[in-house]
Amino acid sequence: MVMSLPNLLLLIVIAAVCGAVGKAIAGGARGGLIVSTALGFIGALLGPWVAAQLKLPEPLMVQIGGHPFPVLWSILGAALFVAFLHLLSGQTSWRRRFAR
Repeated sequence: MVMSLPNLLLLIVIAAVCGAVGKAIAGGARGGLIVSTALGFIGALLGPWVAAQLKLPEPLMVQIGGHPFPVLWSILGAALFVAFLHLLSGQTSWRRRFAR
């Protein structure tokens, strides 16, 4: 399938919003628009996979140019990915860093 430029831009904007919300849920403060967009697309891969393993339905699917984008699972997948990165990096929580 071929996707038009406006549809691609809309998909990127939705992925950026989903990644930013997922990053905010997991407590990630670093990174900007590109990081949020990447997290949205990673979440769109990770979230539905986790949902399929747990046999959960897809409550919010957006069709963009004939391509489905799982909004809710993208947000949750991005949050899981950021939480996993925090776990691997050993980064302390916000409260421990700034509460002195």
